[in-house]
Amino acid sequence: MAMSAAQQGATAAAAAKPLRDFRGGESTTLALARAYDSLGINRDSVKDMPFESLVTSMQSPALLQAAKALLDRLETRLVASASSPVDDIDHLLKHLVASPPRRKAPPRSSSSQGTAKRSSSATSPGTATARYSPRVVLSAYMIVAHPGAVLSGQGEGEKELKESAVIFVKELELLIKAILEGPAPAGGQSATFSARLAGFDKAWCAYLYGFVAWKVKDARVLEGDLVRAACKLEVSMMQACKVDGELTHDMMAIRDQVAGDQALLRGKVRQLSGAAGVERMEAALSDARSEFLEARKTGGPAAAPVVVANVSTPLNVDSPPSAAAGSASSPAKQVTKENENLVNDMLHHGVGDDLFGAMTTDTTAEKDLEKRVREQMVNAFWDIVTESITGDNPDYSLLVRLVGEVRDFLQELSPKQLKSKEEIADKIDIEILSQVLGSGSQEQNAQYLGQILQYSLDTVRKLSAAAKEDEMKKSHVKLLSELAASSEVASGDNGVRSFAIAVSKGLRFVVEEIRELRAEVNKVRIEMAAQPILRGSAGVEYLQKAFADRYGPPANASASSLPLMLQFVSASKSVVEQQWREHSEALSALPSAGRAPGIVPVVLRAGHGAPVGQSSSSPEAASGDSGQPECNGDRLDKIVRIGLLQLISSMEELQTQSTPETFHLNLQRLKAVQCQFQRVIGIATSMLILRQVLMAESPKPTLAQLENAIAELFDALVKTLGSAPDAGAQQVVEAMIRASAAVGSPSEEKVQARRQVMGRVFVKSVQPGDTVFKMVYRAVHCAFRGVVLGGGGANGRKLADAALRRVGAARLADTVVKAAEVVIRVATVSEKVHGPWYNALI
Repeated sequence: MAMSAAQQGATAAAAAKPLRDFRGGESTTLALARAYDSLGINRDSVKDMPFESLVTSMQSPALLQAAKALLDRLETRLVASASSPVDDIDHLLKHLVASPPRRKAPPRSSSSQGTAKRSSSATSPGTATARYSPRVVLSAYMIVAHPGAVLSGQGEGEKELKESAVIFVKELELLIKAILEGPAPAGGQSATFSARLAGFDKAWCAYLYGFVAWKVKDARVLEGDLVRAACKLEVSMMQACKVDGELTHDMMAIRDQVAGDQALLRGKVRQLSGAAGVERMEAALSDARSEFLEARKTGGPAAAPVVVANVSTPLNVDSPPSAAAGSASSPAKQVTKENENLVNDMLHHGVGDDLFGAMTTDTTAEKDLEKRVREQMVNAFWDIVTESITGDNPDYSLLVRLVGEVRDFLQELSPKQLKSKEEIADKIDIEILSQVLGSGSQEQNAQYLGQILQYSLDTVRKLSAAAKEDEMKKSHVKLLSELAASSEVASGDNGVRSFAIAVSKGLRFVVEEIRELRAEVNKVRIEMAAQPILRGSAGVEYLQKAFADRYGPPANASASSLPLMLQFVSASKSVVEQQWREHSEALSALPSAGRAPGIVPVVLRAGHGAPVGQSSSSPEAASGDSGQPECNGDRLDKIVRIGLLQLISSMEELQTQSTPETFHLNLQRLKAVQCQFQRVIGIATSMLILRQVLMAESPKPTLAQLENAIAELFDALVKTLGSAPDAGAQQVVEAMIRASAAVGSPSEEKVQARRQVMGRVFVKSVQPGDTVFKMVYRAVHCAFRGVVLGGGGANGRKLADAALRRVGAARLADTVVKAAEVVIRVATVSEKVHGPWYNALI
């Protein structure tokens, strides 16, 4: 039977009622959705944010509060609207609350206790665990935007987590859109909306499962790192101190220090894995002690300790090289290895270069482990600082100790004048600080600590380089303003917490500033010590002696003593004359003035070639030679340079077991150049494909539109691949889509068509056997060869520009020059140090 207009209207109104109730329930649901949406967190916005900025945004209290309020309301509506019980995910939710509660929350008022009805699946008895965790929800955006930075591995679990995060974020945004925009005119919207809400929850369950599985796996790995660090500390202490007998004052200090460091590790393990993790740690410590005592009793070798940096206070995190860990069985070898690296870095970086930064870069797996443990321990330390001064009975002993060390380090770094040190001691008076903190007045505490922070920041600024003063002053003013604002809004229990967080944040800022200052001082000292090595032959002679001690003298060089070096020389000799001839021909073909002609292969041209006016120039290029010499035709120089070019242009990752013995000290440098080589291929291929796809469309874009799109793509890929080197094809294709958005005002259908074409062509074009790949690889190889053999001056730059211009990638010339100059440095240093061995094998 046909319905009348009135009946149809009533039916439509009835169908729309559930959505109106959802949006306006208690007059807050729509407001909550608007409040969350106004913060601008969505799929498009997060992809354009650098990882560090995104992390900061996700930790914003305003965002967390808005997300929690909205998610709590979604849970309430899910339970109320579900026709059948929702999925039970208690077994997953319990992994999100493994950390013990820090403070007991005050009881809710009777009016708030009955606000939201919880399902049995959303909570466990005696707890109030929300079904939707705001932090886990926001983590999905981080995984979608920066999977390489968030996910430590590339296994199936990480892949599934990433895919589920993409689906969940999509469902969340569709649900929010439904809340904000309201029902469509057509009937049946209530069923559609219920399905949308159920789809959101289903996507959440799938994502939560993957997230928990990944979290548990990552937590176990990190727990293992922390437990190993604690065991190594234990063995180090037992070797340094007497197991039985009387302890000296120094030994007691070491034991106290190790106990403090292990307490930090234990607290972090408890946060990760709860009491079970602590039990595993204690069992491992017990086993380490037993093994050490057994080895001592039987006379066997004990496990070699690795000394983790002292972080009882974070000012000591960056211990000097002399305090680095060493093998208990052969400390002399460890020191020798460190000295070799130090001298090698000095020879590669002149006094005017960033020598200190190069020497302090952790590259090995062991260093990476130590760095991760160190970061965890520092974070744990500041958590302890905050918690120790929070609560009804705050303990200020750790805070006082930290302020005392700030005073001591400021005195150490200040000029050696008695008056200056006395002034610091007077302004940062530990006795007065203890008395003020003991008074119980939060206002006095904040005032005196604020004075100490202000004085400390001013002192650090005066001791730092004059060039940094203005920048430091701005950051100091910003910090103090933030701390003052947090103190003004604080009240009651929240006030105590805000005070603790403000104090911890302020002191941490001061500590980081002091650490940077100490690094600058150490840098100057090291550069002064490096002068004799860089100006004389001492450094080369030292490395020659170390190499001879390890592999024998040049007279004994053979396939048995230096097999990889012999392979390197033989492989280079087989291609050196051909490569040199091609280089010479390219050099002679350069125009005497002006730029190289712009050429794009006919096979890939779709209307326009690379514009002749496209410039790769930069301030560096315009300034002339960089100082890296060209190859003069000497046979040894040609063999080493071309051999290195073959190494870094290989598609197989460089490994210690396949790298010539002469380059083991520089393996990380060569791996970094190899990464740049492959990155240049990827960017050049992307720009070429974008040009081809756009020029194949009708109507064709103007030359200005085309170049603007390619320039935007270049900037985006440099930024993306710089922050996430392992970015995949999807990120590259999306960058191409965004860069092409302004060309032709494409419809959604056209954008999808572009995405499919670009994705298919890009994936095909980066396969080693593909014609496009071979052509781009050849161009990039020629560009690197032009600089490696032609030097970092005008000739090398012109050769690189001409080679890259053939594939429309002249914008990458400066990147190629910088990377190839590293190869030249490695070659010239190796020829000086290992020349006798090369000549013996040649």
